[in-house]
Amino acid sequence: MYAQTLAHAHSGAPADSLPPPLCDPAPLLAEAKAEWGGRDDLWVFGYASLIWNPEFEFSEARKARVHGWHRALKMWSRINRGTPECPGLVFCMLPGGSCHGLAFRIPRAEGEAALTRLWAREMPSGVYTPRWLPCNTENGTVQALAFTLSRKSPQFTGDLSVEQYRQIFARSCGRYGSTLDYAVATLESLHARGIRDQALRRLIALAR
Repeated sequence: MYAQTLAHAHSGAPADSLPPPLCDPAPLLAEAKAEWGGRDDLWVFGYASLIWNPEFEFSEARKARVHGWHRALKMWSRINRGTPECPGLVFCMLPGGSCHGLAFRIPRAEGEAALTRLWAREMPSGVYTPRWLPCNTENGTVQALAFTLSRKSPQFTGDLSVEQYRQIFARSCGRYGSTLDYAVATLESLHARGIRDQALRRLIALAR
């Protein structure tokens, strides 16, 4: 099963190579800055590691729900949470369902610098599709930047079996730690903010 996972991850590429950038991230950053406009505070939606390690200063964090997208541990990671030889996984937002997370408000004066840092972190290979999504919060709806993934992306895993998840949780580790540690940190950060993700809890239970 895990051999099938690796074959799917590499898609015929040599084991010691990484996929080329899917697109130039610079125009996407320029587009995001233009769509934001710099006239108001910047909102960013966090659904995984941005919740527990945002790496930007924010003035407010609201629990938020996005409709039409859901959190999924279905994106290959060959550096941060795995290697080319033993790919790991990171979260993405895929179409369908809904997703609970945090909407971060970044002061307008710091918005451009925050976007630049976000692109360096999330978009070095242009793998995500940035979108401005309506986030429902207790204090109203805000338009927040979110990083989504197309099911057509070569980084999308497709459906993984229980055994594949078990093998990845047991073996995959990259420069920032293991896939399992990453998934547990996300679950714990959600729980600490009163957000329940039973699907993620069941998934992590496979490793135990």
